[in-house]
Amino acid sequence: MIVLDKVNKYYGDYHALVDVTERVDDNEVLVVCGPSGSGKSTLIRTLNRLEEIDSGRIEIDGRDIHARGLDVNALRAGIGFVFQSFNLFPHLTVLENCTLAPVKLKRATKGEARDYAMRLLERVGLGHKADAYPGELSGGQQQRVAIARSLALDPKVMLFDEPTSALDPELVGSVLKVMKDLKSKGMTMVVVSHEMGFARETADRVVFMDGGVVVEEGTPDELFGNPKADRTRAFLSRVSG
Repeated sequence: MIVLDKVNKYYGDYHALVDVTERVDDNEVLVVCGPSGSGKSTLIRTLNRLEEIDSGRIEIDGRDIHARGLDVNALRAGIGFVFQSFNLFPHLTVLENCTLAPVKLKRATKGEARDYAMRLLERVGLGHKADAYPGELSGGQQQRVAIARSLALDPKVMLFDEPTSALDPELVGSVLKVMKDLKSKGMTMVVVSHEMGFARETADRVVFMDGGVVVEEGTPDELFGNPKADRTRAFLSRVSG
């Protein structure tokens, strides 16, 4: 579903992504972890063109997504992106947040968009909050709305950029539960996260990045049970406390 081939990204003289080569199969859940500044958020943002790349190639579903002339809005309509900070429209209700894009981008009727959005909100446990505004919700509820909003476009891929890092610890579980439900239904997912428990339970593979480089990757059992690189072992000892 996703192929990265020797992807490089610079910010001035800073080499943020260094020859990153990776692939994510259909229905696979890939968790990307690493210390701050490792390049993991830059990497995930290149997957829907929130960041441009300087060299290399990224394909999603067989299409070069950084090709010249590509319709970026059409690309993003097929890729769900859940941000660290929710990014809901504060002046729209929960339901309106979830129906805006399908009506504007996919030409769904308001009735179709509303019916589908309500099913998604029920799925994330928030059907009863359809008429509330984001400011009336907890952080965990806002993030679950953000997931429902992304799903409203029927994406082939879901990207999560540290979706629980802005949440109080007691709210994290409700968001991770929704993400585990997505995995159970076969959604292809790339997740940047510090939630190592989630990675152990849900990831098919885990990638550890540092300094813009993929240092090590493997199944959760391989990476957590027998990390080969010193940098991986040092990172895991810090995050596991």
